[in-house]
Amino acid sequence: MRIHNYQIDISSKVFIIAELSANHNGSLETAIETIRAAKRAGADCIKLQTYTADTITIDSNKEDFIIKGTIWEGKNLYQLYQDAYTPWNWHEELFRVAREEGLICFSSPFDKTAVDFLESLDTPAYKIASFEITDIPLIEYVASKGKPVIISTGIATHDDIVLALDACNRMGNNDIALLKCTSSYPAPIEEANMIMVKDMAERYGVLTGLSDHTMGSTVPVVATCFGAKIIEKHFILDRSIGGPDASFSMNEEEFTQMVKAVREAEKAIGVVDYNLTDKQAKGKVFSRSLYVVKDINAGEILTEDNIRSIRPGFSLHPKHYTKVLGMVAKSDMKKGERLHFDLLV
Repeated sequence: MRIHNYQIDISSKVFIIAELSANHNGSLETAIETIRAAKRAGADCIKLQTYTADTITIDSNKEDFIIKGTIWEGKNLYQLYQDAYTPWNWHEELFRVAREEGLICFSSPFDKTAVDFLESLDTPAYKIASFEITDIPLIEYVASKGKPVIISTGIATHDDIVLALDACNRMGNNDIALLKCTSSYPAPIEEANMIMVKDMAERYGVLTGLSDHTMGSTVPVVATCFGAKIIEKHFILDRSIGGPDASFSMNEEEFTQMVKAVREAEKAIGVVDYNLTDKQAKGKVFSRSLYVVKDINAGEILTEDNIRSIRPGFSLHPKHYTKVLGMVAKSDMKKGERLHFDLLV
């Protein structure tokens, strides 16, 4: 998967996305400063959401449209999205600032008009939000643009994922990544289920990653260890500014620490290699080997009393211990002397 000049594959570093979402709190200046802060924090990308309240729902107070059981309890959907959306006339400037900062910028569209608008901005990729994974016509339209498609799976069953992947494939688009996501805000860490990052990669044959709503860096680090190639976290300048997503978003200091932890985890994972580095090889001198531990006279038998496996490792390998027991010294040997077969009969 290539997003602009950023190649995401099994050998590249994890691609870290800072999700702006509603964390501008209605201020273009805040949105711009958030992008700059994301760069300082080590993000590779800033992601927007492109919708209006009218493109994502309708203004209704019928019970179906009232939010229950979340941090947005009691609001209707229209009110929430009217508060949270990023004005479309900001997008061009936000894309420009991101480029200026050296960040990749793309967005989650929520209807065809948003896709067309993002195409006019030459977006390098698309993200399908968790709750849109069942919108097959939208996914087909996004995939038809021939750009990478990153899909969150927060509410998806296996069948939902297959339908979404098939929709992309029908459009001739195989440049797909799936993100494990828990659609709870904030998400309990015990529901993260990061082993699915590895399973989805094997099961569906695509790049996988994490769209995370837990608090802290633990889940992104675990995801990295299970092979995540993309990590997305909500990012905010300061939770005190408020907003619909503030409570489960990372500030600059926290995001910086997460990036550091992920990069360290990448280094710690390393590669499968049973050869020793030069430093490791030098450490072999502290391993065990067979030494004379009591003076031995010529003609004397080697016993457990006069030879032992001890540190350092310059002498005969301990695997020969039982073989040399009972052999006879050809000449006198002093305590601390190395053992060699040519000294024995």
